Amino acid sequence: MREIVLDTETTGLDPNKGDRLVEIGCVELLNRIPTGATFHAYLNPERDMPAEAFAVHGLSIDFLKNHKRFAEVADDFLNFIGDEAPLVIHNASFDHGFLCAELKRIDRPLIARDRLVDTLALARRKHAAGPYNLDALCAKYGIDTSRRTKHGALLDSEILAEVYLELLGGRQAQLGLTESVAERIVSRDGTVKVRTRPAALPSRLTDAERTAHREFIATLGDQAIWRNYL
Repeated sequence: MREIVLDTETTGLDPNKGDRLVEIGCVELLNRIPTGATFHAYLNPERDMPAEAFAVHGLSIDFLKNHKRFAEVADDFLNFIGDEAPLVIHNASFDHGFLCAELKRIDRPLIARDRLVDTLALARRKHAAGPYNLDALCAKYGIDTSRRTKHGALLDSEILAEVYLELLGGRQAQLGLTESVAERIVSRDGTVKVRTRPAALPSRLTDAERTAHREFIATLGDQAIWRNYL
């Protein structure tokens, strides 16, 4: 199953009052394992940057004015998230509102709400007491946030992916052993190239250990049905 962990940074809190996206970051999961495929873009919001927003993410207008507008990256973004993959977002209604506002400006179809997986709601259901912000959840699960000096959409997506797996029951809960994991690289035209990862490491068991194990199994008699698989 393919999922996209997504985060954004903005100029403020309300897209209906003129606030705009300034950064989008996405991380792809396949069978709940990061594949290495990501989408990231800084965006020119075509407006000023309030001091309160700058204090959160540190993205200035002087920096952002040299980057593309949302309309110029929309195709790449939509190709990456696809039409069906669930979108894993912390406080999903916030990011969803901004994304839909940007898509509406350029007359593109909006993202369906039923694609959203809200990790804030998952955290509230799993833990009786808060806080439920990303930093607090990372502290609860022992996830390293030393790189996170300010909010950043791609880094926060990577961290949120770890939090999401913990909310589902632990990082080893969904190993996806029935399907090999490959690195998926999405080009600008939406073409997905798959590069298979190297084969698993050989067993570290020695011949002596294998022999000792077989001798032990032999003492168990014919009732040990797994002998047929040695």
